[in-house]
Amino acid sequence: MDLTAVAAYRRATTRQDLALSPGERFLAGGTWLFSEPNRDITGLVDLSTMPWAPLEVSQDGLRIGATCTIAQLLELPAHLGWRAQPLFEDAANALLASFKIWNEATVVGNVCRAYAAAAMLAACATLDGVAEIWEPGGGTRHEPVASLPTGNGTTSLAHGEAVRAIDIPSRALEGRTALRKIALAELGRSGAVVTGRADADGSFTIVVTAATLKPTVLRYPIPPSPARVADDVRASDGFYTDALGSEDWRRHVAGVLAAEIVEELS
Repeated sequence: MDLTAVAAYRRATTRQDLALSPGERFLAGGTWLFSEPNRDITGLVDLSTMPWAPLEVSQDGLRIGATCTIAQLLELPAHLGWRAQPLFEDAANALLASFKIWNEATVVGNVCRAYAAAAMLAACATLDGVAEIWEPGGGTRHEPVASLPTGNGTTSLAHGEAVRAIDIPSRALEGRTALRKIALAELGRSGAVVTGRADADGSFTIVVTAATLKPTVLRYPIPPSPARVADDVRASDGFYTDALGSEDWRRHVAGVLAAEIVEELS
């Protein structure tokens, strides 16, 4: 919590309040913001005071508001009947964070931080989530969650743009899902996370995160074989090496996990 350069704090209650001055940053859950010095930040604009519903359920699907915490997402009632709903809890458990953090960390914040191992990002990408982005000039644009990250910790968001919500379509929520992860240490950050979705029409979606710098999305019109998916995953770009795993190891295990998901969902 070493934000020693912060000299101003204000609560946002209208869209006009979201206009950032130089040095200001948006604050939602703050679990990452307060975890590092971030000495370039001189002011905070609190989004938690905006009149936004955490979650909105409709015939079109699920709308996850910018201030919705991970804990609130996990409290969605089971009677909604969405077969993909368990993926949210699987993703939360894949995070290197305790349930205490779930009460503060926001789903959209995890997506916007765009770390390679951002498991809520993996879940939203697997479910074809689309981010509604408020632009500083008053405009609105939409971008698939899967394409929002441009690298490990970087996104396509311009300074002053805010993700208002993530919309998950009902057709994706009706699919069957699975998640696999692996790490070099029992309680360490994931070295590879693979998620999958099987839809009623037979189509398959496979998403690789943590092992790649940004989400890798593979789509199949009909159920693929485990061997084909493993080969396709290993032929993908973006695998990297760091202290949590080598590129070759990540590439290999991601293929193994993807094959397991296909077997489970088939």
